[in-house]
Amino acid sequence: MAEEERLSDQEFLRYQRQISLQDIGEEGQLKLKNASVLIVGCGGLGNVAALYLAAAGVGKLLLADGDVVEDSNLQRQVAYREFDCGTQKAVALLNQINELNAEVDVEINCHYLKGSQFQNVAEDVDLVLDCCDNFATRQEVNRACRELRLPLISGSAIGWKGQLVSFAFHKYLSPCYHCLYPFKHNDTQANCLQGGIVGPVAGMIGTAQALQAITYFTQSKSLSWSVLHVFDALTFEWQALHLMQDDECLVCGSNKENSHLDQGEEVYAHLAQ
Repeated sequence: MAEEERLSDQEFLRYQRQISLQDIGEEGQLKLKNASVLIVGCGGLGNVAALYLAAAGVGKLLLADGDVVEDSNLQRQVAYREFDCGTQKAVALLNQINELNAEVDVEINCHYLKGSQFQNVAEDVDLVLDCCDNFATRQEVNRACRELRLPLISGSAIGWKGQLVSFAFHKYLSPCYHCLYPFKHNDTQANCLQGGIVGPVAGMIGTAQALQAITYFTQSKSLSWSVLHVFDALTFEWQALHLMQDDECLVCGSNKENSHLDQGEEVYAHLAQ
């Protein structure tokens, strides 16, 4: 994507409320216009995050999800409509984004990314949002982003709770998702089908991911890297836990594995909160 050096008059009018903020201004809006973001998972987190980023004027979005819209998704995946059922989520979300902001360049991948496929899709983006609900996929995305030195904003939601964490893989000595959950598989981890979810919780985490992304592009020094933010909707309280790099981590520590993503198995994940 060729870098733009100025905003059009129409863009000034459209994004006036953001541009009028002293810590964004025209320079910050241009950074958003020239930014590219990969969103892995177009479910409850991803569809909200994508819409807010498109509305904010992020220039390019890449949407990756191999799932289709189902009736049970409509309770929390508010970008979709009843007539979208049976449609690929990435396609349906693309249509919504085009109606919201036709100036955003949107590319879609209607597959569950595996191994080197993820690296091929992600190599030209500036930021990755992990919006999936599958533990194995999160670990794969985490590893790939670290290998590509791409900053990662990872979110999840289940029941009445959600969490958000950002990793500065474009910098040195950043902890990673594997430091937080130092095991490869978690077969007992609940998903939305098994554990249920309150729709607005997914919306809050997806919105927070979009907010973190906007902060990264416009005010990167203000972003709270390596901090696990945990939200409890029942008490409406947030907790912040500062993460440290684990020297024994198999991904980013001194004992990291020599394996690569293309040596792993395909991850068949329902990428929908």
